[in-house]
Amino acid sequence: MRHFWIALTLVLASPIALAQPASLDQLLQDIRQLRSSEQAAMREREAEFLRERDRQQQLMQQAEQELAPIKAEADRLKAEFDRLEQALADTEAQMKQRSGYLGELFGVVRQMASDTRSQWQDSLLNVQFPDRLAQLDRLASSTRIPTVESLEQFWFMLQEDMTASGRISRINAPVVDRDGQQQQAAVLLVGPFVAIADDQYLGYRSEVEVLQVLNRQPGSRDLIRDFAAPRSELADLLVDPTRGTVLAQMQQTPTFMDRVHQGGLVGYVILALGALGVLLALAKLAWLFRVSRQIDQQANDLSNLRDDNPLGRILGVIGDQPRLEDLETLELKLDEAILRETPVLDRGNSLIKLFAAVAPLLGLLGTVTGMIVTFQAITLFGTSDPKLMAGGISQALVTTVQGLVVAIPLLFLHATLAARSKALTQVLEQQSAGLIALHLDPGAKRGE
Repeated sequence: MRHFWIALTLVLASPIALAQPASLDQLLQDIRQLRSSEQAAMREREAEFLRERDRQQQLMQQAEQELAPIKAEADRLKAEFDRLEQALADTEAQMKQRSGYLGELFGVVRQMASDTRSQWQDSLLNVQFPDRLAQLDRLASSTRIPTVESLEQFWFMLQEDMTASGRISRINAPVVDRDGQQQQAAVLLVGPFVAIADDQYLGYRSEVEVLQVLNRQPGSRDLIRDFAAPRSELADLLVDPTRGTVLAQMQQTPTFMDRVHQGGLVGYVILALGALGVLLALAKLAWLFRVSRQIDQQANDLSNLRDDNPLGRILGVIGDQPRLEDLETLELKLDEAILRETPVLDRGNSLIKLFAAVAPLLGLLGTVTGMIVTFQAITLFGTSDPKLMAGGISQALVTTVQGLVVAIPLLFLHATLAARSKALTQVLEQQSAGLIALHLDPGAKRGE
C-alpha cells in the first residue's frame, strides 16, 4: 500500500499529471505499469547483488586455497631456520670446546698485531718494508683463528724489524724536497732512528708514506757527509733515540726569529726601541769612561789646564792666580761652571729611562692587540680549532716578553749611567772645592 501512495504522489507531481487522465481506470492502469517496472528493476538489482556476492565468495575461496600452501611453506622455513640456528649454536659450542686455548691465543695475537701496528705507524722502516702495515691490519681485523702460516709471518715481521733496527741500510725511496717535489733518491737508513739523503735529515710522513726533507736540520752537513762517505773507521752522527719524535718536535719548536716575527709590528717597534736604547747607553757609557780618564789626567796636572775635559773648563774659570778677596765670587763662578757641565754629563739619561718605561707599555699594547685577534678568531670560527687562535695568543705573550726583555736591561743601564754621571759631578765639585782651599790656605802653599 505504501508503494501505491508513493507512485501516486510521483504521478501527480510529474508534468504528465497536469493533463487529466481520460478516466480512473486509465489512471489505475498507469500506476500498475509503473509498479511493475519498479519491481522488475528491483529484482534485477537483487540478482546482480547475488551474483557479485557469489563471485566474491569464489575469490575468497581461491585466495584461501593459495594461502594454505604459502602458510605451509612458511611453517617449513621457520622450522628449518630453528633447526639451522640450533645447529649453528651446537657447532659454535663444539668449535669452542675443540679450540680450547686457541681462542685465548687468537685474542693475544690480534692484540699484539694491533699494538705493533700502532708502534710501527710512524717508523722509518716502513719505507724499507712497505707491505707490513697492511699485513698487520689483516691480522688484527681477522675474525678467524690464525693459521700457522699467519703466525709464522707475524713472527718473521718482528724478527725482520729487530734485525733492521740494528743495521745501516741503503735503499732507493721517494723523497719530497723542501719545494714539495717528489723524486727517487738514495736513502741511508740508520735503523729506525734517522734517515739521510743528499746530506740532509729526512722525516717520515705516515699519511702519504713518503720521506720528506726536514726544514730544520739538527747538525752540519759536513758531519752527515763524513758519515755517509765510504770508510773503514768509525764516524760520528747525530741520532734521534726516540725514533723521530725529537726531530718532529724540533720542527714545531719556534726559533728566536720565529718568536720575533710572532710579535708583529708592535714587537718590531719594541725591539727597535730596545736596540736604540742599548746603543745609546753603550755610547754614553763609553763617553763617560773617556771623560773620567780625562778628568783623572787633568787632576794629576793642575798646573796645565786644558779645555778638553770638564775639570779643566771649570778650573779655567778662576785661573791660576785667583784673587783671595773675591772668595764668594769664586765660589759662584765654580758653581755656575759645574752647573754648565752637569747637563752635559746627564745628557741622554732621561731618553734611556723613557725607552725603559715605554717598552712595557708597548708590550701591553701588543697583548691587547693579540687578544683582540684571538677573540675575532673565536667569533668567526669558534673554539674547535686552537690553531686559529694561536696567532693572536702568540702575539699577546711574545710582545709582553719583548717589552720586559727590553725594559729590564735599559733600567740597569740607566741606573749605571746615572750613577756614573753623579760620580763625575761629585769629582768635579770635590776638585773645585779642593782647589779653592789650596789657594786660600797659606799653610798649604808653604807645604808645597
